[in-house]
Amino acid sequence: MTSNPGSRRGSYSVGVARRQKIVEAAARRFAVEGYHRTALTRVAEDVGITEGGLLHHFRSKKHLLLAVMEHRFTVDAEWWTHLPDDASGRDILRAMVAATERRLAEAGLIELFVLTSAEAADPAGAAHTLFAERYRRAVDELAQRLGKAMERGTLRENTDCRAVARECIAVSDGLQLQWVISGGTLDLVDAVRIHADRIARTVLPDGLGL
Repeated sequence: MTSNPGSRRGSYSVGVARRQKIVEAAARRFAVEGYHRTALTRVAEDVGITEGGLLHHFRSKKHLLLAVMEHRFTVDAEWWTHLPDDASGRDILRAMVAATERRLAEAGLIELFVLTSAEAADPAGAAHTLFAERYRRAVDELAQRLGKAMERGTLRENTDCRAVARECIAVSDGLQLQWVISGGTLDLVDAVRIHADRIARTVLPDGLGL
């Protein structure tokens, strides 16, 4: 007897959808309760399955953590697509501040980012590949947006768009680390705004800030 190909595809689709629900539920839990304080049983309950069912899709809590971070990177990238293609240099720098405000609304995910970024330094670790791709894509996309702004005259000629993109991302990520270490006492949004304002005065044709 041969198996039904349609049935196999259906089972695969159900599995993918279940996995996505688990990741989204974990992201919500981690964002509110924090990674270490969230039990897998709570995530499983949110999805309507047992902890054993959850572990069928993710072998450990750490594997689930990496999936949540990949989900966060995807959501972040999709958020930037809402910025108009004709956004000015100032619009792009202001969006950096807005992106920080958005992240701060899910403070637990900032803690996860810092937690997993430390593991990304190990070339043999799963986090390394995930973060390497995240940085490559983030720098490429931000540099491309800045380049288009320069072509339209809203960024000074001969601006090194890739260098600006790398700096903005590095400062944003570094400030997130400082925010976590400070126990949330650092004004993260204001710190990013100050940096973006300084960059604006350097690269915008009118020499003004945000």
